[in-house]
Amino acid sequence: MTLYAILVFLAAAVLGYVLNAQAARQIRTADGPLHSIPKFHGMYAFLLVAIPSVLLLGFWLLFQNSVVNALALAAVPDDIARDLDDTGRALLISEIRSIAFGRVFGEPEPWKLDLAERMRTLDAMSDRALIGVMAMLSAGLLLFARSRVSAAFRARQRVERMISGLMIFCSLVAIFTTFGIVASLVTESIRFFDKVPLTEFLFGLNWEPQIPLREDQVAAEGAFGWIPVFVGTLVITAVALTLAVPVGLFAAIYLNEFASPRLRAVAKPLLEILAGVPTVVYGFFAVLVVAPAIRAFGAYLGIPVSPNTALAAGSVMGVMLIPFISSFADDALSAVPRGLRDGSLALGATQGETVMKVLFPAAIPGIVGGILLAVSRAIGETMIVVMAAGLIAKLTFNPLDSVTTVTVQIVTLLIGDTSFDNPKTLAAFALGLMLFLVTLGINIIALRVVRKYRELYD
Repeated sequence: MTLYAILVFLAAAVLGYVLNAQAARQIRTADGPLHSIPKFHGMYAFLLVAIPSVLLLGFWLLFQNSVVNALALAAVPDDIARDLDDTGRALLISEIRSIAFGRVFGEPEPWKLDLAERMRTLDAMSDRALIGVMAMLSAGLLLFARSRVSAAFRARQRVERMISGLMIFCSLVAIFTTFGIVASLVTESIRFFDKVPLTEFLFGLNWEPQIPLREDQVAAEGAFGWIPVFVGTLVITAVALTLAVPVGLFAAIYLNEFASPRLRAVAKPLLEILAGVPTVVYGFFAVLVVAPAIRAFGAYLGIPVSPNTALAAGSVMGVMLIPFISSFADDALSAVPRGLRDGSLALGATQGETVMKVLFPAAIPGIVGGILLAVSRAIGETMIVVMAAGLIAKLTFNPLDSVTTVTVQIVTLLIGDTSFDNPKTLAAFALGLMLFLVTLGINIIALRVVRKYRELYD
C-alpha cells in the first residue's frame, strides 16, 4: 500500500508540473511576458505537492506501527495485561504480528488469534487511510499551486527558496544524525565504564568478554582490555595498506602519464570493477585460495602458519582497496594544472622527474583523500576478517597468526543479544567509541597534510 501512496503523490506532482507549465505558456501568449518562465511555474507545483507529501509519508510510516500496536494491545485481556512488562509487551507484539502474517507455530490461544485478526484489520485501515489522506493532500496542494499561476507570480524565487530549504533540511539531518551517533556511543559507553574500570579497558591486555549466566558460575568474570583487538585491527590494516597504497599509486601514475589512450580506456574500467565486488566474495577468495597458499608456502619454508592469518585477510583486503586509491590518485593527477607539467618539461626535466617532483606533490591532497578512504574501509571491514582472520583476540604483531578486529568483535557481541544491561553487550559501544576517536584522529592528521600542501600549490 505504501507503493500506491507514493504513486499517488508522484502522479499529482507530475500533473501539477504539466498543468502549471501549460497555464503559464497560455498566459505568456495572451497577456505578455511572464516574470518567470513556464518551467519554473511547473517546478513550483511539483515541489509544492512532493515535499509535503514525502513528509506526511515519512511521519505516517514512523508512527504507524506504534499506533497500531497500541490499539491492538488495548484489547488484551485484563488478567494478562496486568502481568506484562515492557519486554513482555514487545514479545507479545512480535508473536501477534507473526500470527497475523501467517507464521503460526503450535496452537496459539484464542485471544491471540483474535488480536492477530484485529491487528490485520488495523493495518489494512491504516494503509487505506494513508492513501486517502495522501490523495486529499495532493489534490489540495495541486489546486492551490494551479491558482497561483499569473504573469506577476515570482515562481523562480519560490522554487529557489524551496530548494534552498530542502538543502538546509538535508544538511541538518546529516548534522543531527552525527550528533545522535556520538551521543548514543557516549551514553552507552558511560554505562559500560560504570561496570568496567576505564583503566582496565584502555590498558588491559586480555579480551574475553564473558558474563556469568548464574550467580554460582565461576570463570566467567570476563576481561575487557581492548588493546589486543586494536592491535589486530592495526596489523590487518597495515598489511592491506602495504599492498594497496604502492600498487594503487603506481597504477594511477602509469595510467595517467605513461599508458596509451587505448590501454587506459580498457585498464581503468577493469581496475575499478574490483570496487564493485562484494566483500563476501573477497572473503571466499581469502579462505579458499590465499590462506591455503600461505599455509603451503609456510610449510615449505618450515614456518608455522595459523589456519586463519592476518596476512591472508590483509592481503585480500588490500586488493579490494586498490581501486579506491588508484581512482582518487588518478583524478588528483588529472586535476593538476597543465602549466606545471609543461613548465617542468620545458626546463629539461624528464617525464619521470616531472611526475615525482612536480605532479605528485601537487596532487597530494587528492591522494591523501584516497588513502584516507582506504584506511576507513580497512578499519571498518568485517566480512573478510571474519572469514579469513578469525574471531579470537590475540596480542600479537605476527601477520601469520590469527587475530581479530574491532568491527568483528562489535558484531560478535551484539549477535543474539539485544539486552544492553551487562558489560558484554555494552562493550560493543565502548569499542565503537574508541574506533570513532581513532578515525577522527586520522581525519585530523589527513586534513593537516592536505592543508599544508594545498597552501604550497594554490
